[in-house]
Amino acid sequence: MTKRPGELEPAKPITEAEREARKVFRQFDAGKAMTEYETAQKALHANRERLKAERLARETAGQWPRKPRPRRRLLKNPSLFGLPRYKAAKQYWLVG
Repeated sequence: MTKRPGELEPAKPITEAEREARKVFRQFDAGKAMTEYETAQKALHANRERLKAERLARETAGQWPRKPRPRRRLLKNPSLFGLPRYKAAKQYWLVG
């Protein structure tokens, strides 16, 4: 029996030994993935705690909050301000 294009081959039966081996490997891979996840979560938590401590130290030292930067506004029509139209088409112009 030959396989024609577009046809699927019949499924090969899995033996009991293969099924048990796959089960063991799946459990091992799941445990490894959870270990990696827990390690990443611990590193994230430690970094967040470090940043929080630094922020609290800055606040108690009086360095925070800093003077905010002035906000910049986007011009809707740069030609009203004497800017050439060809440049207005290429980029946004900021003021402020």
